Amino acid sequence: MSTPRILYCHCQYAQVLPKDVKEQVLQSLCDRGVEFEAVADLCELSARRDPLLKALADGGPLKIAACFPRAVKWLFAAAGAPLDAGQTEVCNLRVEAATAASEALLNAALSPNLPAGKNQS
Repeated sequence: MSTPRILYCHCQYAQVLPKDVKEQVLQSLCDRGVEFEAVADLCELSARRDPLLKALADGGPLKIAACFPRAVKWLFAAAGAPLDAGQTEVCNLRVEAATAASEALLNAALSPNLPAGKNQS
């Protein structure tokens, strides 16, 4: 399995993520010099059905720094870009400490955690 790509959501518009957590996670990613995709707001991308979401969903293992895994799952599905539950890990910046989220994102191992349930397509 290839190294997971990383998607970081800054939650610019909804602003439901704690400011200090998202800033610390972003700084950690920058400090480590890893490649990652940063977006202003995942909700906005979903509403616009941005093609980036489809590219990310179809691109293999993916770690996402955003909010609740169930919300991320359905944001991608609503954009016509269902995530592969076996290849996606979501770090919930609403509840996780910045250190724990950063460690999970930077760890090469993938711990898939999308909720099971209804078909996403």
